[in-house]
Amino acid sequence: MRGFLGLLLLATGAICAADASSVLVVVNDNSALSKSIGEYYVRRRAIPLRQICHLKVDPAEEIARADYERLIAAPIARFLIDQKLIESILYIVTTAGVPLRVAGDPQNVAAVDSELALLYSDIKQGSPHRVPGFIPNPFFERTQEKFRHPEFPMYLVTRLAAYDFEGVKGIIDRALIAKNVGKFVIDSRSASDAQGDNWLHAAAKLLPKDRVVADDSSKVLYDQTGVIGYASWGSNDPNRKNRFNKFQWLPGAIMTEYVSSDGRTFKRPPENWVLSTWKKEDQHLWFAGSPQSMTADYILEGATGASGHVAEPYLHMTPRPDLLLPAYYSGRNLAESYYLSMRGLSWQNIVVGDPLCSLGKPIK
Repeated sequence: MRGFLGLLLLATGAICAADASSVLVVVNDNSALSKSIGEYYVRRRAIPLRQICHLKVDPAEEIARADYERLIAAPIARFLIDQKLIESILYIVTTAGVPLRVAGDPQNVAAVDSELALLYSDIKQGSPHRVPGFIPNPFFERTQEKFRHPEFPMYLVTRLAAYDFEGVKGIIDRALIAKNVGKFVIDSRSASDAQGDNWLHAAAKLLPKDRVVADDSSKVLYDQTGVIGYASWGSNDPNRKNRFNKFQWLPGAIMTEYVSSDGRTFKRPPENWVLSTWKKEDQHLWFAGSPQSMTADYILEGATGASGHVAEPYLHMTPRPDLLLPAYYSGRNLAESYYLSMRGLSWQNIVVGDPLCSLGKPIK
């Protein structure tokens, strides 16, 4: 009992009861990792025990759509209804060991978390949302509005996942000590007016000059210190050769990149794995079906929050850095900052991190 109370006390300085009361934690009882993560997060964030939803599902990363609806969406919806939590819950936290991806063709494959974001409107409508294709995100670009129900008929869903339990503990612990300090590193591919680069340039202009390290040359920014935010093309920058950026990340730091398969798996590659290309002759170098950079590598390096994609989202559906980074800098929490930057739901996007993580208002 003393140990449990001690963990609760560690959390009290970083949260308020209202925050904890708005979070639903989803645990897969068929996964030891999921149960360990859920227990640790609930204790550190003082989440009420009535807000833990237990599933029993195969912990494989991919799940058939019919099984997703029967074994994930339906039980969570029933839990929210039975516990009278539909309106009060704003954030759903899934844990590693809960399936990551709903199987399907390119227009039907989706992240489990992105599907769950629509559970609020599904419950209200009394039927599941349509598939295939994405559903417009009602919170997209709503930079000046408070996220609440029923104004925004959705949940903000984030995932606590990394290569192992220690990695997830790091996410949670760093979130609790986040501060609004450090640099936003923004690495575009050129000074051209290409769409993705325009968003990166705009992000740099919307943040305080003394808090930004920006580059639009062919050089890749490595070895940066004091990083609190990062946006780039990731391995889609042809000059990016290194698997790791070798940044010194501050507690609370977040990242995003324009990469179509960075959230494809949370299985750990071999230590000697390297980035490569989509060329057929490089196929032997791929990991989990792709040559591209991986979301979990940023968590391994020390990031506290990250975006990713379980399959090809297309550029215009990736998080917009010109919305994400300024929102997070201004004091929005992690979940709100990411979701107001994403155009669609029922799509390929995932958000990794503690939804309540916040830098607080800028320090004058």
